[in-house]
Amino acid sequence: MAEAARDPPRRHRPAGGRVDAHRRARWWRWRPPTQEARQWRNEPDVRTRKWVGVGHVIEVHDVVKTYPLGDSEVVAVDHLSLDVGHGEFVAIVGRSGSGKTTLLNMLAGIDRPTTGTVHAAGADLGAMSESGLASWRGGNVGLVFQFFQLLPTLTVAENVMLPMDFAKKLPADERRKRAVRLLERVGIVDQADKLPATLSGGQQQRAAIARALANDPPLLLADEPTGNLDSHTADAVLTLFADLNAEGRTIVVVTHERDIRSIVSREVTLVDGRIVSDASAPAEVAE
Repeated sequence: MAEAARDPPRRHRPAGGRVDAHRRARWWRWRPPTQEARQWRNEPDVRTRKWVGVGHVIEVHDVVKTYPLGDSEVVAVDHLSLDVGHGEFVAIVGRSGSGKTTLLNMLAGIDRPTTGTVHAAGADLGAMSESGLASWRGGNVGLVFQFFQLLPTLTVAENVMLPMDFAKKLPADERRKRAVRLLERVGIVDQADKLPATLSGGQQQRAAIARALANDPPLLLADEPTGNLDSHTADAVLTLFADLNAEGRTIVVVTHERDIRSIVSREVTLVDGRIVSDASAPAEVAE
């Protein structure tokens, strides 16, 4: 049985710099947000939400993923097992071709393992139909991509509303209100009625994050979310992810960001489809 949550020891933090900003969410013990903090989400007390709990939100067991290549095959993921607990912020790192994105796609139910099992957010993804996976994704997973994937003919607010339109969890007249609250949450509410092409790269990625939060999923999956951004904008986006994780969300991010360990609670390194390192955030000297 999992141990009860305990306050972490007090730790040294360097004065100033990006580490302070990024780590702030992890130095403090997470507590349910105040009523004011919940207003933008129009939701009940966060302590009752499905994404708060113990145990694993992701369980990957002995997964192999191969792709045909002529008369042979390419092994993208090779007998990989991985568990991710509720509320963890995990970075998956590795060189191009190491299997990072393939693994993330299997966690999202976009791709299926050749052998092995993938359980995520309470579902056995390998046992579900394509329509079942689509429905499951709509309510349980928020996806963030490197190139934003915003529909160019829709306004920013309409892009955020799109997952709500598909899921039909909210009445139509409430969807716009929630989209505006989410855009306020990510800091671009003033861009709500503009087309994506008029926004900067950082603003478009914030809009994509708001869209990923549209149906309040317990799990966020991000594939190189800062890969198309300058370093300053990337810092701001990663800080936003840290803030979302501090609210109790489970986040898995594929990234090449050099300083990602200053933000996440765990870093998993892949080489040739295998885990070669699984490191928690380094402990620091107590004050």
